[in-house]
Amino acid sequence: MGQLRRFKDLVIDWEMTPEDAVALYLEWGNNGYRGGYQNAVRSKTDHSNYFVVNTWKTPPTVTLVRRNSDGAEELVELPLPESLARDFVTSVHGHKGVYGVNEPIRQWLEREIFGR
Repeated sequence: MGQLRRFKDLVIDWEMTPEDAVALYLEWGNNGYRGGYQNAVRSKTDHSNYFVVNTWKTPPTVTLVRRNSDGAEELVELPLPESLARDFVTSVHGHKGVYGVNEPIRQWLEREIFGR
């Protein structure tokens, strides 16, 4: 899975979720979001890099997304390992959707990116 190693120098926002990204970058009047004006998007050069888990697909996938106020770019998409996929789908009660990563998936991603 060396595909993720090329992103080792990318700043990844591990706390960003799909709903937070929409609120921050796409909703009108994002100023004051999550604690104040320091988080407001000031220009089109402001962006976030974050991972999402997509359970609409079989098997579920994890996608690295770069989002700014113009839209989103999918940098890479990978299938989740079977055990992580199974546990994640169970944790969301089998619901289809796009979710932020949980701690086990984050740990796996960090190992894949940084070789830890």
